[in-house]
Amino acid sequence: MNLLTFDNVHFGYDRPVLQGITLEIRAGELVALLGTNGAGKSTLLQLGCGTLTPQRGAVLCADESLTQLSRRTAAQRIGLVTHASEVHFPLTALEYVLTGRFAHARAFGFDTEEDVETALQALRDTDAAQFAERRFNQLSSGERQRVVLARALAQQPQVLLLDEPTANADLAHQVALLILIQRLTRERGLGALVITHEINLAAEFADRVALLHQGSLLACGSPATVLTEDLLTKVFATALLVDRHPQSGKPRISWAVRKTSTT
Repeated sequence: MNLLTFDNVHFGYDRPVLQGITLEIRAGELVALLGTNGAGKSTLLQLGCGTLTPQRGAVLCADESLTQLSRRTAAQRIGLVTHASEVHFPLTALEYVLTGRFAHARAFGFDTEEDVETALQALRDTDAAQFAERRFNQLSSGERQRVVLARALAQQPQVLLLDEPTANADLAHQVALLILIQRLTRERGLGALVITHEINLAAEFADRVALLHQGSLLACGSPATVLTEDLLTKVFATALLVDRHPQSGKPRISWAVRKTSTT
C-alpha cells in the first residue's frame, strides 16, 4: 500500500529544484534519500508534508491529494522530523513532545492522560525518557534530535519524513535510531522516508534507496541495485568503491584512496 506518493512532482524557486519526481513510500518500508547538498532532498520532504505545494504534479497521501487535506488531518497522517534547534519558550522535553499531540487535541486543548502516556512512550522509544523533565534548550544537539523524533512519534502518524535524524548523534544512537525507525515500519506498518548522508547506514537499514541528482530521481531500488560504484561516483563526483559487508552482505562504500608520489 502506498502511504505517500510523489507523482511527477516539479518545484523551483528562482530556478528548478525538483523535476519530474515520482516516488512511492509504502507501508512497512524505510526509504533512504541520498544526494549531494542542494540536490533538493529537504525540499522534497517539505512537499511531502504539505509545507510546500508542487508547481506541477501532485503529492498523494494514500489516495487523497495532500492539498485537499486539512492541516489537522495531514498532521495526523504525516510526521516531519527536521534539525533540532532552540525553542523560544522554556519547555521541558516532555512538554515539547506533547506539542506533537495538537492534531489529536480535544475541544478545550488540555493534555489528557492518554496524551501524556503517548508522549512518555515516544520518549522511551527514542531512549530519551531520562530527559523528560529537563529543559529542551539545555539538551545537547544529539539529545534534542532524539526528542524531536519523539515529538513526531507522539503524533502517531502513518508516514515519517526525517531530515537527517542521526545528525549530531553518536554512532550508538545513530544505529539505535535507525533500528527504531525500521522496527516501527515493520511492527506498525509505517512508511518512512529518511534523508541521510550516512551511505553505509542507508545500505544496512533501508529497504529501498532513492538517489537524487541535479533535481531528478536518478535511481530507486534495493541498496544492492542502487548503491553501485558507477551511480555513486556520478552523484557524489568522487571515486568510490563498493564491496560487501562481511556480516550482513549489504553494500559497503569506501572512498578510493589516491596514491601520492614519494618522489
